[in-house]
Amino acid sequence: MSERTGEIIFSRTDERLGLFEVRPVDPMADAELLHSWVTHPRAAFWLMQDATPTDVEREYMAIAAAGDHDAFIGLHQGRPAFLIERYDPAEVELKGLYDALPGDIGMHFLVAPVAAGERLHGFTRAVITTVMELLFDDPSVRRVVVEPDVRNTSVHALNEAVGFRIVERIAKPEKDAYLSECTREMFRAASADARSATQPAAQGVTR
Repeated sequence: MSERTGEIIFSRTDERLGLFEVRPVDPMADAELLHSWVTHPRAAFWLMQDATPTDVEREYMAIAAAGDHDAFIGLHQGRPAFLIERYDPAEVELKGLYDALPGDIGMHFLVAPVAAGERLHGFTRAVITTVMELLFDDPSVRRVVVEPDVRNTSVHALNEAVGFRIVERIAKPEKDAYLSECTREMFRAASADARSATQPAAQGVTR
């Protein structure tokens, strides 16, 4: 699951918000930046509120060394803007908690905190779309499986918008979570619906 640090491994251009790119996390160089993100009050569901910069560096060094878990910095117009973790859910996070299938991949994402009013309209939706496009860019991936905290209502809405459906509520040591899934077909269908919703109706046609 590893790529060279600093290398752009994926990019897409959003019709409204421009260029999104993804590169691997550099645990040492990115530790201070990531610390400011994961300890922010808005990142409470990341469960690293009390972490020190050293804790963050060690965490992402361990992820970089793992064979079933990796992490990436997402860039918007060349600036760091979000964090992605990609993992094998049969071995990380959901081991023994769900029925794994070939082609499953798990993910977490965190949008960098910004001051009120600075977030671009539709930005978080563009981020999760970029994450999903990254994951499905691997032809071996058939389904994305996630386990968000049941209290995280904002991420549930985002997940639903890109095609996820809740499978069941599960108990993890650190939280109660909604096991949710999104196949490649579910994501493509949700993306097509979103594009249709943003296009003006043809003259003389109502919906």
